[in-house]
Amino acid sequence: MQLSLSAAAKEVNRSKSTLSRAIKEGRLSATRCEDGSYQIDPAELYRVFPAPVPQPTTSNATQPESERDGTLRIQLEMAERERDREREERNREREQMQATIDDLRTRLDRAESRIAGLLPTPPVRQGRWRLWGGG
Repeated sequence: MQLSLSAAAKEVNRSKSTLSRAIKEGRLSATRCEDGSYQIDPAELYRVFPAPVPQPTTSNATQPESERDGTLRIQLEMAERERDREREERNREREQMQATIDDLRTRLDRAESRIAGLLPTPPVRQGRWRLWGGG
């Protein structure tokens, strides 16, 4: 059973122009009739334009209210556990960073004191004060 261009377009939820463009580009084979219309083999059509696979819908409306509440409670508990785990991880990272900062400060203080111990003390200049104009 061959499909016309419009029937084929409806089958794969595409426009007729998309299908005719695919035919002209050689991506889709079709037979041209004497009246100028195309006849398309369904196998060829689905090879180029796979049929959309209906996704199963999981709607809460189909579940009884008690099941829906239980499901939501479980999802909430899982989300809360994930949030708590992420908080603990952030706190651990924060503590590690603070320990690193404290260690670096200690090292810097020691290095500064060693450098200060190696530098000669500048000589103290003892100058005499002269009073202007007298003396």
